[in-house]
Amino acid sequence: MSNVGLIVGRELKAYVRSPLGYAAAAGVLLIDGIWFMAKALGGSTEKRLSALVLSEFFNGASGTTAILAIALAMRLVAAEHDAGTLVLLKTSPIKDWEVVVGKFLSVMVVLLAITAMTAYMPLLILKNGKVSLGHLLVGYSGVLLLGASVTAIGLFASALAKNQVVAAILAAVLTGAMYLWWLVAKIADPPVTDFLEGLAIHHLRMRDFMTGILRFENVVYYLAVACFFLLASVKTLEARRWR
Repeated sequence: MSNVGLIVGRELKAYVRSPLGYAAAAGVLLIDGIWFMAKALGGSTEKRLSALVLSEFFNGASGTTAILAIALAMRLVAAEHDAGTLVLLKTSPIKDWEVVVGKFLSVMVVLLAITAMTAYMPLLILKNGKVSLGHLLVGYSGVLLLGASVTAIGLFASALAKNQVVAAILAAVLTGAMYLWWLVAKIADPPVTDFLEGLAIHHLRMRDFMTGILRFENVVYYLAVACFFLLASVKTLEARRWR
C-alpha cells in the first residue's frame, strides 16, 4: 500500500499547488451557501420544520458534490496523457490498481475536506430549531457515497479520454444518464420500472439519505457503482499498458 500512499500524496500536492483545489472549494461553498439560504431556509427556519430544511440542504449539497467530483476526477489520468507522464506510469513498477486506488483516494480526501467545510450551514438551523445528529451523519454519508460513485465514473472517463475536456464531457454524460434513469422508469412497465428506478444514482437512493434514513441496500448500491467503475478504470489502464 506504500505505492498507493505515494500516489495519494502526489495528487494532493498537485491540488494544493494548482488553483483548481482552491477554486473548487470556493465555488462549492458559495453555491451551497446560496442554496442553503434561498432554498433550504426559505426566509425563516421558524416557518419550516428543521428536518425539511436539512433535507433540502443535502439535496443541494449532493448536486454540487457530484459536479465537484467530475471536475476533480477529469484530470486524474487525462492530465498525465497531456503532460506526457503517462508513459512513466505505464513503465513504472507501480501496479495499475495502485494507480487507480491512489488517484481515487486523493479525490475523496479533497471531497471530504470540502464537505466538512459546509458543516456550519446545517448547524445554523440550531438558531431557531433542532438538528438530529443521526440525520446529519446519514445525510453527509449519502453525499460522500454519491461523491465516491461519481468520482469513480470520472476516473473511468479520464482513463478512456486523451484530454481533460473529453474526460469531463464523457463523465458528465455517464453521470447524467445514471441520474435520469428514473425518468425512463416513468414510461416503463413493472417490473422494469422498479429496476430502472433502482439504477438511478440520485432519485430514490439519495432521497433516503436526505431524510435521515439509512438503508443497507442504498449503501451497497453506491459502493457497487464505485467498485464497478474503479475496476473498469484498472482494466482500461491495463489495456493501454499492453497496447
